[in-house]
Amino acid sequence: MKHEVVESDITVVGGGLAGVCAAVAAARLGQSVSLVQNRPVLGGNSSSEVRVWVCGATAHGTHRYARETGIMGEMFIENQFRNIDGNPYIWDLVVLETVLAEPNIRLFLNTDVHEAEADGDGENRTIRSVTGWMMGSERKIRFESKLFLDCTGDGLIGFMAGAKYRIGREARHEYNEDWAPLAADDITLGSTLLFYTKDAGHPVKYVPPRFAKDIAQTTIPMKRVIRSGDNGCAYWWIEWGGELDTVHDNERIRDELWSVIYGIWDYIKNSGKFDADNMTLEWVGALPGKREYRRFVGDYVLNQNDIVAQRLFDDRVAFGGWSIDLHPPQGVYSTESGSKHMHMDGNYHIPFRSLYSVNVANLLFAGRNISATHVAFGTTRVMATCAIMGEAAGTGAALCVQKGVTPRELHARHMRELQQVLLRQDASVLGLRNEDPDDLARAAAAIASSTLTRLAVEHSAETFPLASDVGLLVPVEPALDGLELLIDAAADTELAAELWSTGRPENYVPHTLQASAAVKVAKGEKQWVRLNLSWRPDTAQNAFIVIKANASVAIHVSDRPLTGVLCFQKGAEPLAAKELENHRLEQPVVQWSMRRFVRRPFCFRVTSPTEAFAPAKAIDGYHRPYGGPHMWSSAEMADGRPEWLELSWPRPVAVRTVQVTFNDDVNEDLINLHHHRTPFEVIPELARDYRIEAYAGGLWTTVAEGRSNYKRRRIHNLDGSVVTDRLRLVIESTNGGSRAEVVEIRAYEK
Repeated sequence: MKHEVVESDITVVGGGLAGVCAAVAAARLGQSVSLVQNRPVLGGNSSSEVRVWVCGATAHGTHRYARETGIMGEMFIENQFRNIDGNPYIWDLVVLETVLAEPNIRLFLNTDVHEAEADGDGENRTIRSVTGWMMGSERKIRFESKLFLDCTGDGLIGFMAGAKYRIGREARHEYNEDWAPLAADDITLGSTLLFYTKDAGHPVKYVPPRFAKDIAQTTIPMKRVIRSGDNGCAYWWIEWGGELDTVHDNERIRDELWSVIYGIWDYIKNSGKFDADNMTLEWVGALPGKREYRRFVGDYVLNQNDIVAQRLFDDRVAFGGWSIDLHPPQGVYSTESGSKHMHMDGNYHIPFRSLYSVNVANLLFAGRNISATHVAFGTTRVMATCAIMGEAAGTGAALCVQKGVTPRELHARHMRELQQVLLRQDASVLGLRNEDPDDLARAAAAIASSTLTRLAVEHSAETFPLASDVGLLVPVEPALDGLELLIDAAADTELAAELWSTGRPENYVPHTLQASAAVKVAKGEKQWVRLNLSWRPDTAQNAFIVIKANASVAIHVSDRPLTGVLCFQKGAEPLAAKELENHRLEQPVVQWSMRRFVRRPFCFRVTSPTEAFAPAKAIDGYHRPYGGPHMWSSAEMADGRPEWLELSWPRPVAVRTVQVTFNDDVNEDLINLHHHRTPFEVIPELARDYRIEAYAGGLWTTVAEGRSNYKRRRIHNLDGSVVTDRLRLVIESTNGGSRAEVVEIRAYEK
């Protein structure tokens, strides 16, 4: 046996997405990081749930500008480029390469941490080290650091260090949560095993093991939907153990889940009720995917009311958008729906105070063990949300090391700096503005070769009958004065519409009625009709226009998307079968779905000009949609003509680094590992070929360039300082989009 001591600024335990993003974020800020993972592969091929289940921070039925940016977003885009068909093994390589690209990270795979040394009393403890066993190498390794991040999911490190935590459900009165039980208990969400099947191309027999459950003797066939062609993740409801201890009863839970899976496959193969002769089992998970165990107590406990009200925390460092998604304790044997959902009207915010311990001074955490109630945990637990919390916690840890402070002191004295660093890293934070004093672009004026000032989609690809209300969301800046729609009318009729505000900048549902209009329509095809809708809001924001159902009318739909425009249908059924999920159908994000119209807007014209895509939007401080698109967009690029965005200063500045954020359409669903295939490898709106020019001595000189780009954020460190009073980003081509679009441009002397 070999004994070692590894010293680093920060030790991150847990190599899931939360741990990966935490380690990468800290390393990019110059801190030495030990990333310790008890599995042999980052990403988790040995774990059933982690293997393919990467749920995002998204609203039900639509992404609504909610896809993650920052490190998680980088991995999504890289995975899309390399792995369009969603092979989970290639996804693991994307995750691994993201870690290995950081020279400040030392990666310790297959290392089971089982000891922690901490001192101090129960209210003020400090971790000195954690110790792990690397099984394959027979190495006992002691990790000593200033800061520790527990991203283990089960909260093992904090538990061993004496951090305060909860297991189970809080009583309703504790946080006034109406979804909490009357009395506290130790019930959690259960664990899941997943499986893969494939068509072998020839008949395959199946003889079940003797321990397989005869599910015909259970309620499963009556209460759950079973189909032979579903991928394994459609069986997320194979869940059990919520009334047990999901850690200490792990093997018992695994054995029960195995018996259920092999029994379900016996039912599919041998009951005669399915077309499954050629189907075979390809893979069955061996490690239960735990949904819930310890939840640490931080300086703030996120609760149901914060989620539903979308509380705008001053110390927000991440966001989520998944519904509060709770499952019955009996799991697969429950006679209730497999899950019940409570939705907010849009994305909610996660405070930094929920990411560090209330009583262990140098402990942060991210993932499903953060400081949240059981009910709030029902949304924060999904994996991509865990990942962006990891980036926030890792960034906070790095600043703590730099400044020699605890996370609590960082919150008290340096919170704005932490948020500004997150923004500079393009992390997933909503509603914060760039106030970086070192960003030279904030003091610049912006002009462009052209600007999109006319909101219109005029090319028709199909028609859609107005059997139900539909919605059209457009940015309004400074005003909307009239809307035209391209429709077919089967008879003389009247078309009606309503204009609603969305209530909050991060929301994309109708909230408050602002105007209404109706117009007489004559029978005929492909006719533009004008609705006299007018609205001049106090601040720039989105308008949600409801076009009322009319059995005599069909609206034309285009196959040419327009940035900043979303379209919806009201009354669409939830994606999952009703037998499995119980949604509150009266909630707006359930009522309004955009699945049918992703990248397929209605044909429309806004008759007043817009300032929503002005050049100054690229330096207005926002790096993602928030009450508007917040980006510069050119007019349509014609005949290969480049488009440019120019910054100018009243006197020369010295520029060494230029950071550009291109539009990667954060509404686009890139979660291809189990349920979706996006048809393109690269987001079409992203700039493909571009150059950065500086003006000096009466000439424009190229100082940096990008070729065959497919990434959202590009950082160009120039060859020495460039002294100039004008800097120009020239976009020569895109990856298929018709306009040059830039979310943000920054310039730094250092």
